[in-house]
Amino acid sequence: MNLLFLLSAVLFACNNNSDTTPIGGNISPGNDPNFKIVANTDVGLSSFNRKVVVFDIDIYAVAAVEDAKLLHAANVMAQYLDNDENGEVDNPAVLTAMKNAKAFLVMWKSESDLENLNPPNGREGQDLGNDETRPGWHSNRSGEFDASLEEVWHIITHAGYANAYPTVFGEGAGTTLSNAMDIARGGNFTTIPNPYPAGAWYTYDDTTCNYNCMTTEYFYWAMTSMLGAQENRLNEIGQEWRLNTRAKVQATDAAVYQLLTDPQYKLPTVLPDGTYKR
Repeated sequence: MNLLFLLSAVLFACNNNSDTTPIGGNISPGNDPNFKIVANTDVGLSSFNRKVVVFDIDIYAVAAVEDAKLLHAANVMAQYLDNDENGEVDNPAVLTAMKNAKAFLVMWKSESDLENLNPPNGREGQDLGNDETRPGWHSNRSGEFDASLEEVWHIITHAGYANAYPTVFGEGAGTTLSNAMDIARGGNFTTIPNPYPAGAWYTYDDTTCNYNCMTTEYFYWAMTSMLGAQENRLNEIGQEWRLNTRAKVQATDAAVYQLLTDPQYKLPTVLPDGTYKR
């Protein structure tokens, strides 16, 4: 997970009509049947020269981000939110929570691009790099992984599911999700155990990731493994997460499998491939 921006307080006014603003300067609308790249002048985010709006959620990009990568991220977000691709968000409560949190994604080319990020207080955001966004991965699900599957999902779960269902998908201790994580880690740990207990299958060891962050990562690993994204990646991810297939999650992590297949939450059942077909 990259830097997750947790910003609270009052949101300054921004241009709510920018999804219909004509393209200006050297900004291209791209080539996508569903989404248009538009000029951006939103307060605190003006260093990101353009954006795409997906179900009222902003995805910003600096000039050096490729149009194809920006549009790919937009399609991935749309497919996560409207997984059956019927043109309507599957779980309106999640989208409402994201909108209330003024959720956004920022796409950067160089990490220095994030130095100029100064969004209004009250917005919650996530970042995604141009070079780690790899649409080509989806052709055979091999090679360098498409990080949009992770970073887009993080903002949906952090700003959406955690806020819409705080006792279930909340990131702090004692929620249904974090209780399942405690089982997966072999205990309730606020710091990284060294070593993790024998038999733990979620053994993330990034010391910059606190308990809430660990929960966010756990949600990502379990969900994407069930959707098939991790099937060919065990050698790459095994030091953090061992249940890289749906069958392994079902057999070993009964708590999270039951939660993520509960139909009332309308979680994705198909892995996005970046081609939203509403």
